[in-house]
Amino acid sequence: MTLKNPLKSSTSLIWQRADWPNFAATNPAVRDALLDARRKQGEVLGQANAIGLRGAQELVQSAYIQEVISTSAIEGEFLNPESVRSSVLRKLGVQLETENVPRSVRVDGLVDIVQDALKQYQQVLTQEVLFRWHRAIFSGAEQSLRKITVGQYREHEDPMQIVSGRQGKEIVHYTAPPSAHVGSEMQNFLEWFEKTKPSTLSPGRGVARLDGLERAAIAHLWFESIHPFEDGNGRIGRAIVDMAMAQDANSPIKLFSLSEEMLRQRNDYYDALNLAQHGDMDVSEWVIWFAGICAQACATSCDFMNDAIQKAAFWVEHERVNLNERQKKLINKLLDAGDGGFLGGVNAEKYIKITGTSKATATRDLSVLVEAGMLFAVGQGKALRYFINMPSWGHGVR
Repeated sequence: MTLKNPLKSSTSLIWQRADWPNFAATNPAVRDALLDARRKQGEVLGQANAIGLRGAQELVQSAYIQEVISTSAIEGEFLNPESVRSSVLRKLGVQLETENVPRSVRVDGLVDIVQDALKQYQQVLTQEVLFRWHRAIFSGAEQSLRKITVGQYREHEDPMQIVSGRQGKEIVHYTAPPSAHVGSEMQNFLEWFEKTKPSTLSPGRGVARLDGLERAAIAHLWFESIHPFEDGNGRIGRAIVDMAMAQDANSPIKLFSLSEEMLRQRNDYYDALNLAQHGDMDVSEWVIWFAGICAQACATSCDFMNDAIQKAAFWVEHERVNLNERQKKLINKLLDAGDGGFLGGVNAEKYIKITGTSKATATRDLSVLVEAGMLFAVGQGKALRYFINMPSWGHGVR
């Protein structure tokens, strides 16, 4: 882990405060940040309804896939994207065209965690659920290479610390509560998580309703501050966020990936957590940062759906063009690659590699696509290149 502004080890720890764990977010700016995130969520939902069932399904699949890939990548573990895609589609009940990607027990376990957090979002979050998730993280052959206790809270006497730097010159960024306190700390956390769940709140219970995003932010900070497991805390903490967000929406449908956005801002993510863990119980800055990440994740999903809408419009515009399978394959690849996705465009040689056809057929196929207005050409002779004719895409050439 790398932090841009590592704090001195003498800085007080949040769990050592007398008012721990009475979290609050009192800065007026919190309300504005939450409202902005809510507006972005509304835009995502509105666009998902606009693109229809098929487009929304593609968005959900993409959000699942990116969540699994990104939550592991944050920890420096890079999964095979095709294995993740295959596992996610199977779990979502999507019929795969082919099953030529090797299955990974580890990937399946990580997908199971995300699906359990979302599909069973109204379940009571217990230590047994967390232990099941922890076992899923370390399922497969890799487990034998890890000398950690799996499926239970940490019990070692050594301090649980987050460190960076070379051996002998380590920088301690955070020290979690002693292992002996983990059981009671987690009991308090799990009781709070259940007590503040939107569906369990009712008049007269004496529990103030937290904004759902604020609750998700506090839940993640609280869990990460306890750091109850020897390893895997980040991935489980982000699964808890997924569950909290689903409870807030009262829906298991995932329309955006927070982990994908956290990965893009990985250093800032660690910094924001670290600063909150060394501050007081007013965690306004952390909640503001979290709400901002949510808003940006929603904006990414809106971009995804805008692309889907443009692609659908493109096919409607050219629905009367009679394409062969080679031409369909090229057009789909160009659409999926996006604006500028094919660096320098497509020439006859690239078309031959993509479709396995002859040069004469490639030239003829590409000419037909230009005449139909589906492609436009730039250059002449050996410099001739073809680009998908999407009005809002410039490809760096127009």
